[in-house]
Amino acid sequence: MSCFIVPAAEAVVTTIVTKVIEHNEKKQNEGQLKYGMSISSFSKEGFSKKLKRLNHLLWGGTGLLAFEHLWHGEIQPFFPFITAASNPVDTAEMLKEMSTVGVSMAVLVTVVWGIMTYVTSLIESRKDELMTGMEAKGVH
Repeated sequence: MSCFIVPAAEAVVTTIVTKVIEHNEKKQNEGQLKYGMSISSFSKEGFSKKLKRLNHLLWGGTGLLAFEHLWHGEIQPFFPFITAASNPVDTAEMLKEMSTVGVSMAVLVTVVWGIMTYVTSLIESRKDELMTGMEAKGVH
């Protein structure tokens, strides 16, 4: 019915948070450039880029689900836009679906993103150790 609204709401929040973090990282990088940086600092991926992956997963899933609901006639181009919101019985069913299916999908996508981010961080830390060792030996 309208389970896609939950991941869409999460996507809106994470998009705003990404923009704020991206802005702060940009300021921080400008400050670090004034004082010089090591080679390994340039290769490290910022958290905003990792958060963008979550945004892409959430917006992509939301788009596909919205298209699926549109295809089945559950979304209409006029108010109240969602057919289940037109009467109280269907509205209760819609809210139940949002709280079970919608929340489950949003949590699953976020957990998968968290695992991906953790693995990426492990790979980056290994790369940082290798680069630091090469810098200490004087290899460029």
